[in-house]
Amino acid sequence: MKRYDSSLQAQNPISQAQNSVEKAHHAVSQALTHPTEQSVLQAQQSLAHADQSVTQSHASLNPQAVELAEEMLGEEHARLDKLLSSEQWDNHRS
Repeated sequence: MKRYDSSLQAQNPISQAQNSVEKAHHAVSQALTHPTEQSVLQAQQSLAHADQSVTQSHASLNPQAVELAEEMLGEEHARLDKLLSSEQWDNHRS
């Protein structure tokens, strides 16, 4: 997971989106290491919040930062999707 220079972050739509994506990363990581219904639900909720934050950041004057946040968020969605389509998750739910 790429880290951001927090000294450069003021509370603006981009930094909020980046923070949301980072929180989603942690929630997805938790779901991957401890795949429970609760951890997966928390990851899904965190991803939904990050989706909303990234969408709101589109009004930013920094399209490169928005694109980076979108890419990172896409990676987190893919990580969770991989878990949900895995045999590990199927076995857990059985």
